[in-house]
Parts: sequence; C-alpha cells; structure tokens
Amino acid sequence: MPKLYVVPTPVGNLDDMTFRAVEVLKNVSLILCEDTRTSAGLLKHFGISTRTASHHKFNEHKTCSLYAERILGGEDIALISDAGTPAISDPGFMLVRACVELGVDVECLPGATAFVPALVDSGFGCESFVFAGFLPQKKGRQKRLAALAALDMTTILYESPYRVMKLLSEISEHFGADRRVSISREISKIHEETLRGTPAELLDAFVAKPPKGEFVVIIDKTPNSKDDKDSTDCDDIE
Repeated sequence: MPKLYVVPTPVGNLDDMTFRAVEVLKNVSLILCEDTRTSAGLLKHFGISTRTASHHKFNEHKTCSLYAERILGGEDIALISDAGTPAISDPGFMLVRACVELGVDVECLPGATAFVPALVDSGFGCESFVFAGFLPQKKGRQKRLAALAALDMTTILYESPYRVMKLLSEISEHFGADRRVSISREISKIHEETLRGTPAELLDAFVAKPPKGEFVVIIDKTPNSKDDKDSTDCDDIE
C-alpha cells in the first residue's frame, strides 16, 4: 500500500541518520522538504537522488490535500524537515491530518528530536513532562507561561538566542526564582553545551557569554533546594 513516510533527519551530526531513513528516502517517488536547499546537502551526503519539492508552513495549507491524493493514487511520498522530526515544531501536521482523513497510511520513522536528549541530559524527572515548543512571541505568551507553571510536571520549551534571556526572566517570574532550569544548545554538534542552574545563574552565564544557537529549555517541576544544587553547573563556563 502506498503511504506517507514521516522521516526524521539529524539535528546536527549526520551520523545520527538511520539506515532505514536513508533506504526510505532512496525508494520513495518524492521527498517533501521544509527547504530543498537545506536538505540538498543531507541528501547528497547519503547518495539520495530522489526528486524533491518544497513543503513548508507558508504553502502546506494549499498543497497537503494534493499530496495526500497523490499518495492515495499510488505514490509513496516522504516528508522531512530541516532537522529533527517533522510536525514537532516544524511543518508536517497538516499533511499527516489530510492523509488520515483520506484513509492514507502514515508511517513515522523513529529518529532525532532535539528535546529528548535535552530532557535526559537535564537530570530532571522524565516520568511526566509537557512539551510546549515555541511560545507565542507576544500575544498570549504570559498566559501560556502561567498555565505551564501551574502544571506539576517538567516543562520543555524551544527558544531562539534572541529571546532566551527574556524567557529566563519570565521563568523566574512565573515558576519562581529558585526553580531549576537546564538549557541545551547545538545538540549533537561540535559546540554542544548544556547549562544548569537557576534563572538568575543562567542569565549571568549569558551575560558573560552571549547566547548562540537554538535552545531547548527544560524547567524542573520542583523548586531548587540548596541541598541538591550542583555548584559546578554554571561555574565552569569559559
């Protein structure tokens, strides 16, 4: 049966690409890319010559039904994003929904997602967590933070280097100044780094070393305590 393959791609290190993902991308009739220029390097690296087309947040609402119908008509199509798993803070949800509504088979391969290694690296409880992705930049941002702070579970956010310091101040306001926070960037890349501490400690770290790269922000579900504070978390920043 023809199907839509949702294929994760590495968030950094190309060695994280799975054998199965390469095989699928070589054998489908079309690969839908968030940005064909970004994906070109990845596909070339693995010797994948399959035809590509752009499928991104600015056109997916117009094209998802068309691609779903093409799969229904007999084509195998794969969907990839610039990095990580499509539909996780990336385009993809609308196409998957269109396929489901038409009765088209959808298969999501296991693979890279930035928040999973960041969550594990944090050292915070992983038994229950909420992934909130990117917060609204303006309208609804404070309301969303207040709602997340009321939950008794670890909170996961994505943030850009331009707003991460603002986010730390907001975490202090909504979650508490002593709440433990872990921030990871450049996951699986050469300059991968995870910093842990209170919002104030992390802000001081970013004053000394301005933030660069995309960030995964993990907020512990319980307040920090002096007894379990790791004094080396932010002290070793160069």
